[in-house]
Amino acid sequence: MVGGERTRSPRVNAIPEQETRYETRRTFAGTTFCNAADPLDANGALRTRSGFAQQLGYNSSMLNIRKASIHDIPLILEFIRELAEYERAPEEAVATPEDLRRDGFSGEPRFYVEIAEWNGEPAGFALWFFNYSTWQGKPGLYLEDLFVRPRFRKNGIGKALLAYLAKVAVEKGCGRYQWQVLDWNTPAIKFYESLGAKVMKEWIPMRMSGEALRKLGRQSPL
Repeated sequence: MVGGERTRSPRVNAIPEQETRYETRRTFAGTTFCNAADPLDANGALRTRSGFAQQLGYNSSMLNIRKASIHDIPLILEFIRELAEYERAPEEAVATPEDLRRDGFSGEPRFYVEIAEWNGEPAGFALWFFNYSTWQGKPGLYLEDLFVRPRFRKNGIGKALLAYLAKVAVEKGCGRYQWQVLDWNTPAIKFYESLGAKVMKEWIPMRMSGEALRKLGRQSPL
């Protein structure tokens, strides 16, 4: 979660439709997840014939999902700011290129980004990272941001990103796949529930930032 005091994550804006056509390129932290029979193109990107896309009931043609690189930082910032506009809080999106470079593309990354392209054009993104469940004794995958640009909506792009990250979670041995949604986004909530997600009504998110965070930090005995 980023920004102000409201709980906002992932910032999902539209219900992805089930019917679409796409081609998936899938890499994660240097590892490609694919079926052995799926061919790679000259750039090491996966071109599915019978794998992930067909498992979702899609005809591979228009959609490409790829791992973001350091060269995508300006594009990622565009997505973040467009998402903040949608969530009615543009002033809260204060991340800089230096922030993303430091935390996502140098040393040990604190987050990962998948870029969705529709017919070669940037259409949306998903930003995520791992957390951990002490009860399950397993890592979890936390989806921080999910966004599809308005003119690319109703093509199933959002669902494709959600499904792709669900596959990553399974491949990496995660016990949970979690995100948050604004309470006024009823269509998105219903869509998530249709996929099998559950609203955790008994849990109330807590957040500390700014001066409150610094004040508590000053009380540390170490």
